[in-house]
This record gives sequence, structure tokens and C-alpha cells, in this order.
Amino acid sequence: MTIRKISSRQVYSNRWMTVREHQIERADGSTGIYGVIEKPDFVLIIPIEKNGPIENDAVYLVEQYRLPVAGRFAEFPQGSWEQASGADPMEIARGELQEETGLLAGKMEYVGHLFVAYGMSNQGFHIFLATELSQGERNLEKEKQDLVVKRVAIAEFEDMIRGGGIKDAASIAAWALLGIKNRRAHDSRGVPVE
Repeated sequence: MTIRKISSRQVYSNRWMTVREHQIERADGSTGIYGVIEKPDFVLIIPIEKNGPIENDAVYLVEQYRLPVAGRFAEFPQGSWEQASGADPMEIARGELQEETGLLAGKMEYVGHLFVAYGMSNQGFHIFLATELSQGERNLEKEKQDLVVKRVAIAEFEDMIRGGGIKDAASIAAWALLGIKNRRAHDSRGVPVE
């Protein structure tokens, strides 16, 4: 064991998060504190519109003001249902996609689960690929009233990542994981692997 929790106290809590301070003992016997942000997992959806050859494909992004970093940034649709902690992540993904973009996914595939910043938080996120998209109605929460939807060609999206236009680590990590899984699913000639 490298770290043992001796005690814990809640420092702050609201609907979205809890901050705890743990008294810890390290493997060498020294003691200290460790602050942890507890947040429920969220979902991140990669909505891809397929239009024939891959160079014609596009992704949908949302852009909104993010108070902690005082700026507007583009990212994949994402969110959680704090009031429904036991909800199925697939159901949340479908709901968040429609809420933020108005898009309905004819096909939703699970890509994987990653942690956001496990050095300070227990929060993770489930990644879904949404395809066979059709337009429905948006239903934004008041916290997201400044949210703008953008349809971006995949090449442009990847240029945005390279150029620093996409700052959301979850979006970039999700895109990388999807790319790795897609490459592993095909051989060097692009033929699907059974």
C-alpha cells in the first residue's frame, strides 16, 4: 500500500460536486493531506455525420462559455444527470445529444471510459459514438443557454486540435481513443478485422 486514508472530512458540497480533505499516511510513515473533488461520471458523445468518403464526413461540436477558464471553447457534447445518479450512460448520452444539439442518433456505440484528472478527482466519463443522425428539437437547460452548435468537417476539426483551437482534454482524448479503436478494427489495407 502506498497511501492509507486515516480520516476524511467534507469541506464543501453542492448539487454537482463534493470536496473532501483526507488525512493520509504514506508508505514511509509520513502523514499529510490529500484534497479530492468527487463528481459523478458524465458522458461524452462524438456525433459523426457520414457523407460517403471520409473526407466528406463531419462532426458536431458545441461551443459555450466556461467560467473556470473565462473563455468560449468548442467541444463534443457532454454532460451528466445529477438528479438521476443510477441512469444508464447510453440513455444519458442520447438525452444529452438531443438536449445540446437537437440531434437524434439512429446508432449509438460505446467507445470506452476514461478518467478526467484522477490526481484530484474521481470523475470519469463514458464515450459514445453517435451516427445515423437526424435533426430533432433542442431542449437546453438554463445553464447552457449560450451554447452554440457547429458542424465541422473532420479535417477541420483535426486542424483545430493541432492548432490549439480545441482545448477540452476530454474531447481530444475521446477522439484519440476512437481513432485507436478504428485503426485496430482494420488491417493495414483498411479491411475490417473479424
